Amino acid sequence: MIRSLLPPLLALIVVACAAAAAAHETRPVFLDLRETAPGLYAGTWKRPVFGQHPVRVEPRFEAGCRIQPGARIDRAADSVTERFVLRCPATIAGSRITLAGLSSLMIDGLVRVEMLSGQTSTAVVRPQAPVWRAPASTGALEVFGAYLRLGVEHILFGWDHLMFVFGLVLLVRDARRLLITATAFTLAHSITLSAAALGVVRLPVPPVEALIALSILFVALEVIRSRRVPHLAQGVRPATLAFGFGLLHGLGFASALARIGLPQHEIPAALLAFNLGVEVGQVAFILTLVGVARLGAGLDERRREAAVTASAYLVGSLAVFLTLQRISAFG
Repeated sequence: MIRSLLPPLLALIVVACAAAAAAHETRPVFLDLRETAPGLYAGTWKRPVFGQHPVRVEPRFEAGCRIQPGARIDRAADSVTERFVLRCPATIAGSRITLAGLSSLMIDGLVRVEMLSGQTSTAVVRPQAPVWRAPASTGALEVFGAYLRLGVEHILFGWDHLMFVFGLVLLVRDARRLLITATAFTLAHSITLSAAALGVVRLPVPPVEALIALSILFVALEVIRSRRVPHLAQGVRPATLAFGFGLLHGLGFASALARIGLPQHEIPAALLAFNLGVEVGQVAFILTLVGVARLGAGLDERRREAAVTASAYLVGSLAVFLTLQRISAFG
């Protein structure tokens, strides 16, 4: 039984998730260049805001390319977006683009260049290698790979989503039911992620994020209640709970994807890849939990029960803090 095998080490995993979230920001800087005439590019440069200030990263170009005066700046609560015109004496294809300042931060950069011919290049730029050479073009496979990595990173560094999954593992009693529950969660958030990314569903982000935090608290309370009322973790209830809240979490995934953006000529590939990346990260996390849980097989029943209860209280406490933090940010 999965739940009865969970040792106290699982509590450390939750703390590690929180530490990872603090150490690595999942919102990348984003540079989009669209060639509108030979050597002329419409540029979009988006940077996340930490505290009151956007990150200090700026794009630099070679081959004589210059940003023209008159850039427009749009400010939002979580980002600053600059729209500008870049003029180059020749094509930007084959030249280097540097995200200056990225190497001193724990965030990635996403760069997309669309040529006048419609050919598109997309790449994830890492802090340890902030210089990228724009190729002549990339196809759907390169876009797929870039957005797959972004999806995996989002779930693995999105500790609110991981805490919810952790709560489901605490709640469910056996491997078969855990598989059904995880599948229900996957199906639900895939639906709303796709719908929101395509503009079918539009909801304000702050209330959604607060409700996601509340969903973590709810599943933690279910774990505690199931210790007294075992039938709560049986039947279709866990899968129903996972599906219902999965619809909500999908909107959270979609808000992250909206901050990154989708390549207009490769929307199906990028959306599918991001969704699959989220699933790959989620499955890896569940398998890690199950593997660590088996280390506690030698514990006596009393200690195993205490470990599950303590872990549920820890998840619930973090969820309360996260809920209050997100509600206080309304405005």
